[in-house]
Amino acid sequence: MTPTIEIVETPTDEVVTALARLLPQLSSATPPTASELEAIIAGGGTFFVARIDGQIVGCLTLILYRIPTGLKAWIEDVVVDEAARGNGVGEALNLAAIDEARRLGANAVNLTSRRERVAANRLYQRIGFSARDSTVYRKYV
Repeated sequence: MTPTIEIVETPTDEVVTALARLLPQLSSATPPTASELEAIIAGGGTFFVARIDGQIVGCLTLILYRIPTGLKAWIEDVVVDEAARGNGVGEALNLAAIDEARRLGANAVNLTSRRERVAANRLYQRIGFSARDSTVYRKYV
């Protein structure tokens, strides 16, 4: 089963429903509404979905932003349905996002992944990501 990747330009009920099913497999965050997804897209984010046999089985968000040191790209919220893992969905999503970042002029793509996501970390290394010698900080506001 080869996944097909699509860029979502207008979030449909199908996309919102799929994200409500997928996001809890990654995070305890409340899944976004259609209007919140529209805001992500309108704000410059690119939202990708992966399909197998027509069903949405994964998603990824690519964010690009310009700062004084250049155009930066960041991959966030990569989720592949547990039932679809092992079918190349995560790889296809990431490669599509990397291609889009390159097309838009970014010279590097960043992402983070928790250590316990062993399969995801193996995938990122296999497709050319390397761990940075950096510390990620977070402050909740």
